[in-house]
Amino acid sequence: MSFPRADNLENCGFGTLVDLSGNGLSKFLQWAEANRSALLDLFYYRNGLLVLRGASEISHCPELLVRLSELFGEEVENYKTTITSEQFFHASEDQILVLSNQPPCNFQPPPLTEPECNGDGNLPTRYPQRKGWHTDQSYRRPPPDITLLYGVTCPPPDQAQTIYADGISAYHSLTPKQQESIRGLQGIHTMRWTGRTACEVRHRAPVKPLLPHQLPQKQPLVRVHPVTGNKTLYLCDEGQMDFIDGPIEGMQPGLDGDGHRLLDSLVTHLTRDGFTYVHQWQHGDVVIHDNRNLPHTPTWYDSNKYCRLMWRCTVMGNPGKDYAGEGKSWIADSGVTPMQGLEDLAF
Repeated sequence: MSFPRADNLENCGFGTLVDLSGNGLSKFLQWAEANRSALLDLFYYRNGLLVLRGASEISHCPELLVRLSELFGEEVENYKTTITSEQFFHASEDQILVLSNQPPCNFQPPPLTEPECNGDGNLPTRYPQRKGWHTDQSYRRPPPDITLLYGVTCPPPDQAQTIYADGISAYHSLTPKQQESIRGLQGIHTMRWTGRTACEVRHRAPVKPLLPHQLPQKQPLVRVHPVTGNKTLYLCDEGQMDFIDGPIEGMQPGLDGDGHRLLDSLVTHLTRDGFTYVHQWQHGDVVIHDNRNLPHTPTWYDSNKYCRLMWRCTVMGNPGKDYAGEGKSWIADSGVTPMQGLEDLAF
């Protein structure tokens, strides 16, 4: 198979689309495994977002998603050994996380934004109107490198979108003074449903006691991408940041602190027009995105009417020099289960 045709994503300053409809995923994998460096060049050339359309073979052969994931890093996460509730385990592949509004997952969509559409008819993307901006598992250190998300069953394309934001472009559009003001700062990232996020603090939710491998983790606000050398904003909105000790180390903590004001201003900047891409899902899509520089957020869909079923793999092994020599913060001590004490989290 020759090099697959690759197109830029429409109306987006980053990302690449490869349509596999004519050849299928199996033939693409044969090409990719023989030309891995070309695949990775394609991925990183447009800031780490690659959409494969027409990869529906995965629905019948989920191991193909794992095989594809192995091309993007040293290790594909085994979810049965990490902080993951068993309701999200795949039936046959330990390296696949299942996300669905159907039992046993019961993973429900976020609420509708108000208003549903901007004046131009487009979907709102900018924080704080659009909430839920995060990078996968940023509450771990080192955090994962890359996520692959596959659409098994998708609602209509005008619902259940995923929105991505380009942290590289956002960082480089800051003024030199703004860039200097955040140099060296660390954000404090936390798991949701443990009483430490802004919403939970605001509503005085009880704070869960956490074991060492479950504790919030500090991450640089500005990361240097280990492959491209680009600087990028690395942060989540208030839904995955610690508002007891943070959200920004060394700044006034809590809801009324200057750390919260800085976080809000950066997320608002990151998610403005020109830095975002809205993916409208089709069955058979694989979206591969770089967690090191592309935060994302899901959108609403009518979960009473539609089923949504997604499979996810995460790849790790190259977080960059800030994490050199570190072990995995999320690995429990001997004799302790990863989810010990968190069995009742309200996913």
